[in-house]
Amino acid sequence: MQRRHGTRGVTLVELVLVIVVGSVLAATLLVFLRPALEGYLAARARADLAAQADTALRRMTRDVRHAVPNSIRTPGGACFELVPSAGGGRYRAGPDTVNDAAPACAPAADCAAALDPATATAAFDVLSVLPSLPAPGDWVVVGNQSPGDVYVGSNRAAITALSIPAASFGRYRLAIVPQQFPLGQASGRFSLVPDAQQAVFYVCSGADGTLDAHGDGKGTLYRLKRYGFNAAYPAACPSAAGADVLATRVRACNFVYDPNRGATQQSGFVWMEITLARNGETAALAMGAHVENAP
Repeated sequence: MQRRHGTRGVTLVELVLVIVVGSVLAATLLVFLRPALEGYLAARARADLAAQADTALRRMTRDVRHAVPNSIRTPGGACFELVPSAGGGRYRAGPDTVNDAAPACAPAADCAAALDPATATAAFDVLSVLPSLPAPGDWVVVGNQSPGDVYVGSNRAAITALSIPAASFGRYRLAIVPQQFPLGQASGRFSLVPDAQQAVFYVCSGADGTLDAHGDGKGTLYRLKRYGFNAAYPAACPSAAGADVLATRVRACNFVYDPNRGATQQSGFVWMEITLARNGETAALAMGAHVENAP
């Protein structure tokens, strides 16, 4: 007779032993790997919060650095207002005594257009290259020695048309709603303000320094634009209804403006702090930006 040989199976004892050893290894790995994994997730969460805060601060810094001189207003540490510009240039401050068709001629194809604060100006020649061309409805701001001027409108006029004059007169000719600009704004410079922006308010709403039940910041950072130009100095932060959202889960904000930072008192300075919190993780960033307050 031939003896048959079968394949030996796994016994119950061996199976139990494998399960016990696997459980011990899994528990050991969990003890060592869990803190590392939690640390990685926490670091990633803080990095994400820091990136959001950095993006918001850079957006505010860009507006501050391009603000119309002396246009920043701060009713409190949770918000500030400014008028961002889209560039500017130099305007013709007097007639072209060489190329004008006649003395004191009116602006035309053969006559230069000058901005004269002694009378109402309806058009003026731009002597410098503009970084971006304005459109009808955008605003020209001349000077701005006082923070209230641009908001009241005494040195601000709407653009009605853009044309190209003879090369001897300038690079561009801006037609504006007739405006007599204040005396004493003799810097020869102007700023351009897009009508799509007008004045801008950065508002940190609901950030009281505490966290909600999920460990998140309770506030939101908004950018409010195109609400017009309010002549009165703001007494409090405005409502952010309809504003663009810059950051959420904001735990705290602090904005401080010094209009005379520097030996010459011509450079303002805005200090901006923002703290974001999510699931108990927190990231706080701060950034400062200078604004040229010499028109």
